[in-house]
Amino acid sequence: MPKKRASSSPVLDRYDRAILRLLQQDNKTPQRVIAEAVALSTAAVQRRIAAMESAGVILANVALVDPEALSATITSIVEVHLHDERASTVDAAKALFKDTPEVQQCYYVTGGTSFVLVIVAADMRTYERLTRRLFAENETIKSYRSLVALDRVKTGGTVTVADEQ
Repeated sequence: MPKKRASSSPVLDRYDRAILRLLQQDNKTPQRVIAEAVALSTAAVQRRIAAMESAGVILANVALVDPEALSATITSIVEVHLHDERASTVDAAKALFKDTPEVQQCYYVTGGTSFVLVIVAADMRTYERLTRRLFAENETIKSYRSLVALDRVKTGGTVTVADEQ
């Protein structure tokens, strides 16, 4: 489970940023290799990584799994429109989407759409049952639109780590 980020942003120096770039490429890179790449000792790299984890800069260490390897062949991007944007309605939708394993990503957005979801399901039959439960039978949902992905061109969760300004 990802940690919540601290309210004040920690100050990241060039070493922290370099470490983050390497970890986002492969978080299993040995710390001695990172240390060589950023010109620090292994102990210093270890302390910096621990500090960034404690501060919530590094949210989680996870494995990215190919959905096809698990026979999850349907990826859909779904626009969801709520009937209203009251806090209780939004919070209930956030909780529902967060607690649904097939919802891989969930964004509460502006611009006339309430949420944008990325959903991965085993097959179309499973996806239909899921959309009925999440959207069609949910009285807080005004409408939804599914965009089924034809190809996974780029995925992943890396964040561009700019050098210090």
